[in-house]
Amino acid sequence: MNLKLIKTAIVCSFALTACSSEEAVFSFMGGEIGSDLDSKGVYGSATANNVAVQSASAEEILINLTLKFANEVPARINFEFNKADLDAESRAALDKQAAWIIAHPKIKFRVYGHTDKVGSNAYNQRLGQRRANAAVNYLISKGVDRKMVQAVASYGETRPVVLTEEPNRENRRTVTEVSGFFRKDGGELDGKYAVRIYNEYTRTTTDAPSSEGAGG
Repeated sequence: MNLKLIKTAIVCSFALTACSSEEAVFSFMGGEIGSDLDSKGVYGSATANNVAVQSASAEEILINLTLKFANEVPARINFEFNKADLDAESRAALDKQAAWIIAHPKIKFRVYGHTDKVGSNAYNQRLGQRRANAAVNYLISKGVDRKMVQAVASYGETRPVVLTEEPNRENRRTVTEVSGFFRKDGGELDGKYAVRIYNEYTRTTTDAPSSEGAGG
């Protein structure tokens, strides 16, 4: 046989063996890195996935952090009828909120006040505001920086937990939520910055009542 043909056959044999060995190794290791993201068999799917993660909207990140906050501490406290006073249970919940907020200094929060459906809309709007103010003032008294808890918006009676016209303790509440992030440069929050902050935290992790009338 021609010596040149013999050499060519040997080289081809080694090449086929190497390819088979490489495939075996990939099979043993579970495939090439990123192959699990390449679900459609399209080149670049893994890169597209990374871009999607880095492009997450600020809104999505805020929702995720609000859920993380609510999973780790009580985000809601409740009130007696026509009251904005904090009872022992509410103060205990706010103590946990304060500790979480202090431990996450790059995050800003809002406290929203709510009432039940008893009373006028205008009165309940003010009552919801008083409840939110009571919660915020308590958080500040526990060492939370005033800049970290925004002056509060009140929904009054417009967002009930329980759909009823009757007095209802579940509806008489405040809810603490993540509202944004602090940036040293004062710039706008973008998705990439939000993802970085979110990843950091996933690794760590009384006014007198008015004399106008009664509300819920």
